[in-house]
Amino acid sequence: MKKRIGILTSGGDCPGLNATIRGVAKACFEMLGEDNVQIVGIQNGYYGLINNLAVDMEPSDFSGILTQGGTILGTKRQPFKMMTVIGDDNVDKVKNMRETYKKQKLDCLLTLGGNGTHKTSKLLADEGLNVIGLPKTIDNDIYGTDVTFGFHTAVDIATDAIDRLHTTAASHSRILICEIMGNKAGWLTVNAGIAGGADVILIPEIPYDIDKVTEAITKRTESGKGFSIIAVAEGAFDIEEAKLKKKERAKKRSDAGEVTATNRIASQIQAATGIDTRVCVPGHMLRGGSPSAYDRILATKFGVYAATLIKEERYGRTVAMVNSKITSNKLEDIAGLTKFVDPEGQIVTTAKNLGVSFGD
Repeated sequence: MKKRIGILTSGGDCPGLNATIRGVAKACFEMLGEDNVQIVGIQNGYYGLINNLAVDMEPSDFSGILTQGGTILGTKRQPFKMMTVIGDDNVDKVKNMRETYKKQKLDCLLTLGGNGTHKTSKLLADEGLNVIGLPKTIDNDIYGTDVTFGFHTAVDIATDAIDRLHTTAASHSRILICEIMGNKAGWLTVNAGIAGGADVILIPEIPYDIDKVTEAITKRTESGKGFSIIAVAEGAFDIEEAKLKKKERAKKRSDAGEVTATNRIASQIQAATGIDTRVCVPGHMLRGGSPSAYDRILATKFGVYAATLIKEERYGRTVAMVNSKITSNKLEDIAGLTKFVDPEGQIVTTAKNLGVSFGD
């Protein structure tokens, strides 16, 4: 009897999802025998698992997708906090996911996603399903792994955006602020900021003092530098907002007509320095397009290791890279935990020793 392996992609898309799917499938065919494996594609993430949107896939479905961005399986955000809540539709989501698993006669389920995906993966593992997680996010904030696939590609794209801002900022003697994705963690912003030569980097882990930011800009101007580049994580907040709870901070911004702090920062800097200050938001461009060579290799390694876990029937785990080696963690050890940038860590210290301001 064929081993039936379900695969779904959940949460935001990112480069490397298809490369990972391909790695899992090709390695399973090679290690277990093509005639002994049936890959079952679950469409649109956990929504598809809830609603039994599944299709048996052919080996040919995994050809030509190594370089393809997005996900051939589709994805939808299905918040973890709502998974155990029965809403107006009277759907018991956990029950439905168990039933889909049984109806599809799955031997195991692979879930490709970020923190929310991994929390639901643990929930399903606790329900008795054989689950293996794969760490996907451009934010690189999954606990227990040095890196996630999609991150390096997003760093490359964000760095390119910052690079391009340098020439126009210099030409017009402006301050240009690049808002970079990263609501809870600043890995993407701090790496792209360093790689792109940003003068100021603002991340959620280090609440900023706007006076310190304008001080850094003024210092540059007085030293003869005619422009400045600021990299801001979308989740950055100032020292006053740091005193508020998350919901209070969100309400304060909503009342002010703000989603992120970036435009406010631009207005404050322009008012304090008199220098024309503009904002650029690459947004979802950071998620799109073909994965970098690094991410293609990483995704493939992760996929092959997941196939090894399937072969060995080691479930309830998520693949990870630790100290440059591919390994796995127990879902129960990492689900619900976020990996934050250490304000005292090497990457922040490196930037500060270059003269980069974090507004602290």
